Amino acid sequence: MALNYDDLMATSVADIPFSYGDTETMLYALSIGLGRDPLNRKELGYVYEQGPQLSTVPTMATVLVPDLFPADLGWDYTQVLHSEQRLTLYRPLPAAADILINKRIVGAYDRGPTRGAIVLLEAEGRLAKDDTVLFTLGSTLVARGDGGFGAPAGSGPAPHRVPRREPDLSCDIESSPHQALLYRLNGDRNPLHADPSLARQVGFRAPILHGLCTYGVACHAILQTICDYDYTLIGGFDARFSAPVVPGDTITTDMWQDGNIVSFQCSVKARDSVVIRNGRCTLAA
Repeated sequence: MALNYDDLMATSVADIPFSYGDTETMLYALSIGLGRDPLNRKELGYVYEQGPQLSTVPTMATVLVPDLFPADLGWDYTQVLHSEQRLTLYRPLPAAADILINKRIVGAYDRGPTRGAIVLLEAEGRLAKDDTVLFTLGSTLVARGDGGFGAPAGSGPAPHRVPRREPDLSCDIESSPHQALLYRLNGDRNPLHADPSLARQVGFRAPILHGLCTYGVACHAILQTICDYDYTLIGGFDARFSAPVVPGDTITTDMWQDGNIVSFQCSVKARDSVVIRNGRCTLAA
């Protein structure tokens, strides 16, 4: 079965119910490295429910959408890469909620038989109790094995340009050797992140960290360095994935602040590898 442009553009599903509580909120925070120092009271607010109010990491929105990347669109799912993630928050995420999710395909582009296809997905999360919109997620996927299916040519949204000057700030966060095993409990059980033999079969020396975990670590770095752990300051978070992270790597997030826009880039300096490019964090005005 091959991709079909008309079928793709007609793909949508509405009002998928999803519920989460403080356990899931704290698990997400722990899985992107918050709470490593149990005496850090600002981080404790994300991983301990007995404070005035449990804090929520904005990028947790990415694990609140069931089946974020469906396997049954007609593509060769084994060759699908998640290349970009975008997030717009309309209000801070609650620590627990019943929500409804709408999902749809918003674009598909044919790059030719040898270059694959680009598919743009969008998901919206709303509070079930009153239909208040919480967030919109936009994802760019590259279907490497599905080019030549007859869609229009194109490339999707233009990436954000990171300034060329030296970074204004930088933050190192060391990932743990078991971080992928912890992060997968948020819902993505892909064995590539857990099974050493499978990882070697596809060319990695060890299971790799989820790209969305690295994305969350970048948000952790900005929360820590620029926002003084105030999660209500972040209203948008966009990034392009460029290379894998191995659990145990130290992830360096370089930041450039211009008004309410924080540009960022993440790298693993030990391998001279840039793992996230074109990062854009929008701060609340």
